Amino acid sequence: MVRLGGFLVCLLIVAMDIVGGILGIEAELEQNKVKHLRLWIFECREPSHAAFKLGLAAAGLLVAAHVVANLLGGCSCICSQEELQKAPPNKQLSVACLVFTWIIFGVGLAMLVIGTWSNHKSRASCGFTHHHFLSIGGILCFVHGLFCVAYYISATASTD
Repeated sequence: MVRLGGFLVCLLIVAMDIVGGILGIEAELEQNKVKHLRLWIFECREPSHAAFKLGLAAAGLLVAAHVVANLLGGCSCICSQEELQKAPPNKQLSVACLVFTWIIFGVGLAMLVIGTWSNHKSRASCGFTHHHFLSIGGILCFVHGLFCVAYYISATASTD
């Protein structure tokens, strides 16, 4: 029964990250449909409301997947380098995956927020390009799913 629960948690995390990644890429496609004038690193374009909504949904799913993975994965606390070296391999893998999930989460969320904010209605002006931020954030959602599942599996295996 515990294995089934673990499988369902992993499936939930991966599903949220995959849907978030697809929404991020779809937001990029919607953003590219609006009229824009690009000159080197500056661009003038109208915001896309569809891209804004899709980017917001992608960011929300990334946050939800991260919260689920961290809450259900448990706490992998290691306070010193010496403690990390003495820890079993599952615990070391768990800590490494946890660090990577936080890094990927931070970068992916920042990309999605920057791309989404550039499509806000009040941002119909010229400025630096925010090209490909939504699609990069979407791709990072996929990578986040892989590391979250690895974290969850290694964290639950190290507690047994």
